[in-house]
Amino acid sequence: MLSKNEIIETVNMVEKEHLDIRTITMGISLLPCIREDERATADAVYDRICKKAENIVSVADTLSKTYGIPIINKRVSVSPVSLIAAPTGGDGVIIAKALDRAANELGIDFLGGYSALVQKGMTSYERKFIESIPEALATTERICSSVNVGSSKTGINMDAVRLLGEIIKETADKTKDKDGLGCAKFVAFCNAVEDNPFMAGAFHGVGEGETVINVGVSGPGVVHHAIKNMRGAKIDEIAEVIKKTAFKITRAGTLIAREAAKRLNAEFGIVDLSLAPTPVMGDSVAHILEEIGLSSVGAHGTTAALALLNDAVKKGGVMASSSVGGLSGAFIPVSEDIGMINAAEKGAIDINKLEAMTAVCSVGIDMVAIPGDTPASTVSGIIADEAAIGMINNKTTAVRVIPVPNKKVGDSVNFGGLLGQAPIMAVSSYGCETLIARGGRIPAPIHSNKN
Repeated sequence: MLSKNEIIETVNMVEKEHLDIRTITMGISLLPCIREDERATADAVYDRICKKAENIVSVADTLSKTYGIPIINKRVSVSPVSLIAAPTGGDGVIIAKALDRAANELGIDFLGGYSALVQKGMTSYERKFIESIPEALATTERICSSVNVGSSKTGINMDAVRLLGEIIKETADKTKDKDGLGCAKFVAFCNAVEDNPFMAGAFHGVGEGETVINVGVSGPGVVHHAIKNMRGAKIDEIAEVIKKTAFKITRAGTLIAREAAKRLNAEFGIVDLSLAPTPVMGDSVAHILEEIGLSSVGAHGTTAALALLNDAVKKGGVMASSSVGGLSGAFIPVSEDIGMINAAEKGAIDINKLEAMTAVCSVGIDMVAIPGDTPASTVSGIIADEAAIGMINNKTTAVRVIPVPNKKVGDSVNFGGLLGQAPIMAVSSYGCETLIARGGRIPAPIHSNKN
C-alpha cells in the first residue's frame, strides 16, 4: 500500500518531472502461425496479433487515467520473423505488410520483431530475409527491424556485419524522401535480449511465453530533479540518491505492468528501467550527467559519470522488483535527447566519444545521423566496433545510425516528434574496406568458455 506522501511524490514526478511509462509492449509468439504458404502465414499472423492485442490501447488508456501516470506508447513485439518466414520460402515482405496492417488496426505506435538472429552463422533463408529489410521498412509505417550479429558466447559474425552495412545504406536510399527515416527503425545488436520493450530493437524471444507484457519506465527528469540541489555532495552520495529514485520509479512501473498483464490475459514479463530521453527540455540524460559535474556532456569524465548513473539505476531497480529486465540503464540517443543534440551541435561530443560511452550505457551508438555518402564498409566498421565492445564486456550493444541522403557534416536533419533532430556527425575519413571484406567470424572471447 502506498502512503499519502508516496502518492503526492508520484504526482509531482508526473506533473513536474516528466515521469511516464514510456511503453507497454505485448510480446506475442508467432510460432503457431507458420504455414507452408507465405500468404497463409501472413494471414495467420495478422489474425493472431489482432486477437491477442485487441485491447492493449484501451487498457493502457484506462490504466493511465486510473493511476494518473501517462503511458506514452503502446507497442507489440513478435517472434523473429526470419523464423516465421523460413518454411514459406518467401523473403518476409508479405508478412511485414501483414504486421503493418495489424499495427494500424490496433492503433499501436510500433510493432517490432522483423528480426533475425545470426550471431554465429547465417543460413540462405536468413540472408534472403535480411536482404528484404530495406523494402520492408520502406513500404510499411510502423514496423521495426533488428539483426543480432554477435554475442559473448559465439563471437561476431562478420559476414552479417558486412551485409548490414549494405542494408543500412540501401534502406537510407529507399527512404531518401524522408531523410533516410527507415534507418531509424533498424538496429544492429550484439547480445540482443529477448524481453526488450523498447523500439526499434524489440522482438519476442523464443524463450518467452506465449503472450507477455513488458513495460518500459522512463524518468530522466525525475533523476535530474533529485540531484540538482546536491552541489558539493560526494559522488557516492549522488549515487545513493539516484538509486533511491530509481527504486521509486520501478515500483510505479511494476504496478502498471502487473495490472496490464492481468487485464490483457497475459504473463507479466519484466520492467525495463531505462532512462529514455526525449527532445523535451527537462527530460534529458545528458543534463543529468552535466548536473553530476560536467560543463558539457562529452567532456573528459563523461564516461565515468555515465557509469555511475547506469549502475545506480540498475541497483535501485533490482531493489524494487525481482523482474527488472530488458536493457535497464541509460540511453544516449543523439537526436532524441535535447542535451545530446546541443552537445553535438557545439562539437562537445563526437562519434568516438559516443563509442567510449557505449561501454557503460544501456545500449550503444543510437540515433546518430552521419553523412549520406558514408561508405557501406564504414557503417559495417561502426557496427563491428560496437559489437566488439558488447562481446568483450558481456553486455548488450547496438548501432542505429542514419546515413542521411544528400547531407554532409555541418548540415542537420529533423525527424520530428520523439525522434527529434540531429546534426550530421563526422565519421573517420580512413577506410576499413579490407577488414570488412574478409568476412568470417571473430572468435568468441576466452571468458565465453564458462561451462
